[in-house]
Amino acid sequence: MVVNTCGFIDAAVAESLDAIGEALAENGKVVVTGCLGAKDGGDFVRQAHPKVLAVTGPHATREVMSAVHAQLPKPHDPFTDLVPPQGIKLTPTHYAYLKISEGCNHRCTFCIIPAMRGDLVSRPLGEVMQEAENLVKAGVKELLVVSQDTSAYGVDVRYRTGFWKGRPVKTRLTELARALSELGVWVRLHYVYPYPHVDEVIPLMAHGKLLPYLDVPFQHASARILKLMKRPANAENTLARIKAWRAICPEITIRSTFIAGFPGETEDEFRRLLDFLEEAQLDRVGCFAYSPVDGAAANALPDPVPEEVREERRARFMAVQERISATRLARKIGTTQRVLVDAIDGDTAIARSAADAPEIDGVVRIANGTAMPVGGFADVLVTAADAHDLGAVRA
Repeated sequence: MVVNTCGFIDAAVAESLDAIGEALAENGKVVVTGCLGAKDGGDFVRQAHPKVLAVTGPHATREVMSAVHAQLPKPHDPFTDLVPPQGIKLTPTHYAYLKISEGCNHRCTFCIIPAMRGDLVSRPLGEVMQEAENLVKAGVKELLVVSQDTSAYGVDVRYRTGFWKGRPVKTRLTELARALSELGVWVRLHYVYPYPHVDEVIPLMAHGKLLPYLDVPFQHASARILKLMKRPANAENTLARIKAWRAICPEITIRSTFIAGFPGETEDEFRRLLDFLEEAQLDRVGCFAYSPVDGAAANALPDPVPEEVREERRARFMAVQERISATRLARKIGTTQRVLVDAIDGDTAIARSAADAPEIDGVVRIANGTAMPVGGFADVLVTAADAHDLGAVRA
């Protein structure tokens, strides 16, 4: 068994260690890989679970396979050896994540990703487009563009020109998004820092080239807290940008994440965050109570917020956002929405609209949808809404 781990926050570390323990109990022969495997050169995992066969860091396919074959010699199999061009996906056949870079140049005080994964390294544009094209040929209907910092794509190579289908394309988010839009599938952008050039992709959304969906991790609204986090931006500029984006593309869905109870956060600063939420009227929002991460600079900041206060603020934050979300979703009742069907549950089809990324956003529940094709598109009439999901019937 191969266990892929996360080492970002303490809860993820604990979950990873538990999964390794479960795998050892179930199987006995376990190889550990991923971010937690890179901690202390693998010693962190070995101290907790000395019986694991091997420990590697992230992006170590060859090392993992070498460890597997050291225990189980690889027989030749003409069927399994012929891996298809799109590779082997862990997601359903109709959507896939397209990772365009690895690592991050930011040094946010609450984050240790650069320590685990290093500075930003952008994948060659031609390689990204070839993978995207192979996925679409294999039946993928939705590409979810991801990285640690999607907006910074190409900055490490000074936006040098790449090539796709024999034509030059600059290694930059705008040009990549435009190229992806030519594949004829849904393209959804995640983890987009609000750099100035992000404004250039909004017209592509307005013209139907990209899904009108932007995942921007704002994190807070207080200038002082953002400075302590070492995050760019301020609330006033952010509100102006959101207003401008909606003026260009009124149907845009804006998703974001925030941290409540960051060290030093006062009650007034938290209330300012709630005020920002009311004014911004974001569509999809997640909030984390601040969690100390081993190795993060924020651990040394003064005036830590007690855990019970952090959790209480997170609950207050989400209560405000649930009300905002319910109001915004209620406006969709009576509209026709294009959806992508993910599954059938009894006599209900579970689908997602352009406003819904898989697993992190809401869903559209379609009554009497048993005959709807999983992995296919459909037009539905929205008949109901709550704080997160929509109800619909076939249009």
